[in-house]
Amino acid sequence: MENSPTKVVVVVPTYNERENLPVLVAELLALPVEDLRVLVVDDSSPDGTGDVADALAREHPDVVGVLHRTEKDGLGRAYVAGMTRALDEGADVVIQMDADLSHPSEVIPTMVETLATTDAAVVLGSRYVPGGSAASEWAWHRRLLSAWANTYVNTILKLGVRDATAGFKAWKADALRAVDLGTIRSNGYSFQVEMNHRVVQAGKRIAEVPITFEERVEGASKMTLKVQLESAVMPWKFRFGKRG
Repeated sequence: MENSPTKVVVVVPTYNERENLPVLVAELLALPVEDLRVLVVDDSSPDGTGDVADALAREHPDVVGVLHRTEKDGLGRAYVAGMTRALDEGADVVIQMDADLSHPSEVIPTMVETLATTDAAVVLGSRYVPGGSAASEWAWHRRLLSAWANTYVNTILKLGVRDATAGFKAWKADALRAVDLGTIRSNGYSFQVEMNHRVVQAGKRIAEVPITFEERVEGASKMTLKVQLESAVMPWKFRFGKRG
């Protein structure tokens, strides 16, 4: 990685994010990261997000790409599709982040640098390490639920990270290959936990850098009761189940 530019691909799943996507892409393209690309994975958003993504790709050819999926079958499936495309196109580092502006894009250079200069296979943008914080708008019960979820997951799976449910991550390409994307079973937010579990199972190290997590700017949250229930059950399946 030191001898040639590192190809960094930021994978951004979208569903009804037409207001936020142009803002995020502008932020990403302004970063001081050499050879950075953006891959938008749109799940046939009825609000026209896919059309906005296509317009951004025409405006920034060879830098912004779009993967259109014909059905909305969850965050995990969208990430698997996007990450697989990024690897197929020669990415050295794959960043995963939300489109809702809750993840601070300015931290990406630090994440990439951490991958380049340490033995970490994955770097999490963490709310719960010193210097990190959750959204100031969060009510006390939401903060409590988030903290409990991390304790719960770590107790079951022994991941050894402060922010086990984080969705803002930088991956070395070989780490993504090691987790065997094609056999990932989970969807929704438990996808994040399963991916961390696979990394630990593979004997690779996860690092954390602090972020300030912000509440989404436009649009509606994707967190539903179904997603919360899945997130509670899946760690037990990861611990005692088999791949596939």
